Amino acid sequence: MRFHYEQFSDPGQLMDWKGNQRVTVCIPTLNEEETIGEIVATIRRDLMDEVPLVDELLVIDSASTDATRRIAAKAGAAVHLASDIPPTQEVYQGKGENLWKALHISTGDIVCYIDGDIANFHGGFVTGLIGPLLQHDHIDFVKAYYERPLSNGDGSHSSGGGRVSEILIRPLLSLFYPELTSIYQPLAGEYAARRPLLETLAFPSGYGVEIAHLLDLLAAGKLSRIAQTDLVKRIHRNRGDADLGKMAFSILQVIFRRLERDGKLDLNQPLPDLYQSWMFEDSSAKPVHERLPEHERAPIHTERIHGLPLEC
Repeated sequence: MRFHYEQFSDPGQLMDWKGNQRVTVCIPTLNEEETIGEIVATIRRDLMDEVPLVDELLVIDSASTDATRRIAAKAGAAVHLASDIPPTQEVYQGKGENLWKALHISTGDIVCYIDGDIANFHGGFVTGLIGPLLQHDHIDFVKAYYERPLSNGDGSHSSGGGRVSEILIRPLLSLFYPELTSIYQPLAGEYAARRPLLETLAFPSGYGVEIAHLLDLLAAGKLSRIAQTDLVKRIHRNRGDADLGKMAFSILQVIFRRLERDGKLDLNQPLPDLYQSWMFEDSSAKPVHERLPEHERAPIHTERIHGLPLEC
């Protein structure tokens, strides 16, 4: 099913659908001081103070070195360092780690994840994702989709963002998981789900978390319980090619593990976690080697997707 966020603009209707359910919004952050304040303030003002739709607003931070935590707390969020949330052994750093840790301290029956770098944030980013869950019992997971402008030195282009999705994820899904090609933004960081479902999913520690959830929901036969909401446009910080290469490397580890689990290929040896690239300065090229392991946090609930070896 597909929706538009404007279908869920009536706060009274949303409150009627909500009933006694609790809603948590979680924002994973790492150095987002330019945008986090407005995001938190908007949720606090529009969805907590004016109407009590959101019961809990959490920022889970990966040890930001800028003012992210201070700004988020001042704007009205409960701010936590991911490394301080139990379990504290074998702490990993990454977006997926923050999302998994949020499940340990949050209380919402519905959990909505929102990225912390959105420059055009409005309340519809939340209501458009939780609305289908509040209205329809047969929906368990709602994924955002939107236009993603690309900002370059010569200005902003109406399209061109989401490069990893278009040149890596969509070809791989077309080859191996064509059922998921109906998901418009498979790597979208904005989505909402019911807690019991999230607690059955593994959480890769880094950028592979979003695609892992889709692949695991497909493996569990739950594709029909996924909906999508059009949020129209998402403006955010565009990353350079070097960062996107590292992101793609992490995501590929997650996908290849699931390709083997699903019997679509055989890995003759463990996947390496050494990312190798080149950095060009003046007329010289310098090798770049970096370990980028994509650890997997086991589902909180014991009834997990079977057959996938996970690190805890």
